Amino acid sequence: MTLQATVSMSWVNTVLDAAARLGVVREQLLAQAGIAPDALQQQRWPIDHITRLWRAAVQATQDAGFGLKAGSQVGPANFNVVGELLQASATLREAIAAVQKFQRLISDGGRLQMVNGERASWLIYHARQGTLAFSPHQVEAVLAAVLAFIGGAMGGGTAGASLGGVRPQQVQFSHARVGPLAGYREVFACPVAFEQAFNGLLLDNALLDAPLPHADRHRARTHQREAAAHLAGLSHGGALVQELRAWMAGALASRVPTRAEAARALGVSERTLARRMRAQGVSFAELLDGVRRDAALQAVAHTARPLADIGQALGFAEPAVFWRAFRRWTGTTPAQWRARHA
Repeated sequence: MTLQATVSMSWVNTVLDAAARLGVVREQLLAQAGIAPDALQQQRWPIDHITRLWRAAVQATQDAGFGLKAGSQVGPANFNVVGELLQASATLREAIAAVQKFQRLISDGGRLQMVNGERASWLIYHARQGTLAFSPHQVEAVLAAVLAFIGGAMGGGTAGASLGGVRPQQVQFSHARVGPLAGYREVFACPVAFEQAFNGLLLDNALLDAPLPHADRHRARTHQREAAAHLAGLSHGGALVQELRAWMAGALASRVPTRAEAARALGVSERTLARRMRAQGVSFAELLDGVRRDAALQAVAHTARPLADIGQALGFAEPAVFWRAFRRWTGTTPAQWRARHA
């Protein structure tokens, strides 16, 4: 049993900002995704939250190229210390290695792998889904964002034609094409293949090993230490609440999770878990209540399942108990909530 992946709010804001540029306001998008507005106050989101956000954004914008557009607007400045480290690195290959090492500060909903070749190397993205299957737009946004990062490191702007001579040799996706081919060509400016064995960019080794214009060994060491400190904080309790919420959301699909199960998922004793939660001022019951609330709001508003079945699936023994909890969460009954969001 493992904890579900989580993502930073910087990546969440990438989606929200891209939708806003297309006329969809945050509140509308969150409501369509079935996510409470106070979720924006969290430090990290469960991976299923942002998957629902991606799906809602594509539906709300009706833009088949939404993922490409969102990812291509990303730059080093979007990701704070990781972006600073990338720009200060000596070469693009070194910068990518730094992103791989500290990728969790952005998202652990996937990982990057470099497969070296004689003249070119594949940078492959392995997605780590939650209980929900990724939208293909999520994957397209990642590869577009990687190219945008390359542009920032090389002193350019964003991905595609604005980078002058910076081009991948080839791009491929494991899913079928979801948008106009012209959109892929505009972003990547190279051959793009679909329904392949993996998602990745093929990069010329000369590009990967060329000196970066803003390389600064002293700044790179400083940012390495800063990123390592952030990562240590994330690994030793800084994201405990978000990771527990993500794990609870996944477990809730089949049963009501227990504190003993959560402790085993973290690899600690129940006593240690309880101590860590007290240090952060939260309780297991409070977190579980919030996760059940989010799941209930999503299911009631965005599915046609009978309300009693939703309550039973979330572990409420009687419909009346579910009704009382729902009114406590929202001030309305499940039926009123469904009618409001129909």
